[in-house]
Amino acid sequence: MRGESLHYRGPAGYGYAGPGDEYWYPETQAPAGRDYWDDEDERGRPDGATGGAEGNERLTGLTGMVLLVLFAAEGFTILAVRQMLTLHFFIGMLLVGPVLLKLCSTIYRFTRYYAGDADYRLQGPPALPLRVLGPFVILTSLAVIGTGVMLALAGPGSSIWLLAHKAAFVLWFGVMTIHVLAYVWRLPRLVGSDLARRADQVLGGRAARWLLLTAALLTGLLLAVVTIHLAGPWTAVPGLGR
Repeated sequence: MRGESLHYRGPAGYGYAGPGDEYWYPETQAPAGRDYWDDEDERGRPDGATGGAEGNERLTGLTGMVLLVLFAAEGFTILAVRQMLTLHFFIGMLLVGPVLLKLCSTIYRFTRYYAGDADYRLQGPPALPLRVLGPFVILTSLAVIGTGVMLALAGPGSSIWLLAHKAAFVLWFGVMTIHVLAYVWRLPRLVGSDLARRADQVLGGRAARWLLLTAALLTGLLLAVVTIHLAGPWTAVPGLGR
């Protein structure tokens, strides 16, 4: 926290670059003549242009917040899917962009951490249960989105894809409930921090993060608009559409 602790950058660089290079000192005990930077000040960060590991975490959090809203809207359409089938299709396609962005940011963090990147190693891994859950979150998310897209492309005669979509949704809902409960409490801090107005509180790479999120949403929106006509055959199915 500001004013309570400082990082030390040793001769081998930042983070865990070398033995004894990373320490935490109370401000009153900090040895003189060394290079420090405040916890919340990006000017001393090893990757100030992009925000490094914290920037990746914020991008994941921002995307997660958007997905939480979109999934809630998609869930609402399930309550009356016969009457809101077109909207269900539209939101489902819109989700493709943000889901892929979140998967990419998560896999990128995983890769950098296990490749030994000092910034990501300093941040640490998720708790073991969440690391075990992670692959299931990815696989079930891809399964729900993928089977949904296949349903749109194959049309009402594809009973196998409909069954697969329903099964994938049940599995995804169980896994995602645990995932959301574990991470949702972090979202206000991550999103709020990236909306900071003071220049000394702005983490590097903020413009890029918001640009990526906007691009993901626009990609999903374009896909939804281009494919919305595929919902037509489903709405004509007796007992399913309006």
